Amino acid sequence: MLTVMKFGGSSVANAEKIRHAASIIEKAYNKGESLVVVLSAQGKTTDMLKEKALELNKRPSKREIDMLLSTGEQQSVALMAICLGNMGLPAVSLNAAQVGIETDTAHGQARILRIDRERIRAELDNRRIVIVTGFQGIDRNDDITTLGRGGSDTTAVSLAAVLHADTCKIFTDVEGVFTADPRIVEKPIKLREIGYDEMLELSSLGTQVLMKRSVEMAKRYDVQLEVLSAEGNKPGTIVREVKRRMEEMKISGIAKDNNVARIAVVGVPDEPGIAFRVFNAMARAGINVDIILQSYGKDNTNDISFTVAIEDAEPAAEALSELQDSIGFDHLSVDTNVSKVSIVGAGMMSAAGIAALMFEALYDAKINIQMISTSEIKVSVLIDRAYADMAVQAIHSKFFGA
Repeated sequence: MLTVMKFGGSSVANAEKIRHAASIIEKAYNKGESLVVVLSAQGKTTDMLKEKALELNKRPSKREIDMLLSTGEQQSVALMAICLGNMGLPAVSLNAAQVGIETDTAHGQARILRIDRERIRAELDNRRIVIVTGFQGIDRNDDITTLGRGGSDTTAVSLAAVLHADTCKIFTDVEGVFTADPRIVEKPIKLREIGYDEMLELSSLGTQVLMKRSVEMAKRYDVQLEVLSAEGNKPGTIVREVKRRMEEMKISGIAKDNNVARIAVVGVPDEPGIAFRVFNAMARAGINVDIILQSYGKDNTNDISFTVAIEDAEPAAEALSELQDSIGFDHLSVDTNVSKVSIVGAGMMSAAGIAALMFEALYDAKINIQMISTSEIKVSVLIDRAYADMAVQAIHSKFFGA
């Protein structure tokens, strides 16, 4: 049995935690499993390295930043191999170049193009535990690249895909995927399993358990994931293509996203092509738009509202301001004090009244809905940020009674 394991930064933050993670690896190895282990940098190492760079240069080269940040994962894998060696276990640490993780040249956000399996296979054939740096690759120029946020998850899933691993275990500081954030809801329910599509939605809607990019890859290559805690021995949540679902489980989770801003273009002329010009300006500025609402205003005008990531609010307003004279709209409104709260579930496709239950929960909590977006497996609402946690609690209580 071939297993890929991934340990995040908090799971290897110090010597004690490295020893604990090593004990998990030891148990699996002694059961006869072939193991590839992917590690993140220890604790806050990546943030610390970024701060050091900014002390010297406020706008450092992305290439040099990748060179710097890659050292964090190299420390982790070497320390883990040293720890396993002290336990009498055969282990070898490998960086991205040694493994042959080839990426494009987009420093800071590189995408994996191919992985050379030869070195890993050779080490596994010799019954060694292969410890691989997460978060990084090497481009056609032999320069080190990094994969962006959640890059170690992406590395682990990619290795599981090319090696045809039986499972990919993502060890984190939570016990699995819950129906809501345990920091918000007192007694959320841990899911035994969840489908790729539902996990993708939850990942894109603010849940931080798995990054969206790694789930996309897992779905594309049919890699079974398990999200579980590095601190306990409890089973986690399996992420895979779910064929069947209990009838009573209509939704799988509730997510909150505070990284949202609402843009309103007020008083646009009611004529063809206006919406195209507004959203073409967003596209040219490289700004992704989420929830969209058009409403009738006064005197043959409309109001167009939409949401963007909060860091895109100012660039969006600047791009739209340049159109004000040519379009002739009245004014812009930018609200950064909003949150998006969503319910996700494959069971919603065949169950009537799910959205109504969500809206009833918000009504009972006296929370006003500003905008609504729906798809086959999700319903999202935009509300005042001050009520976001209350909204999650109210919706969870309505669907799960806790």
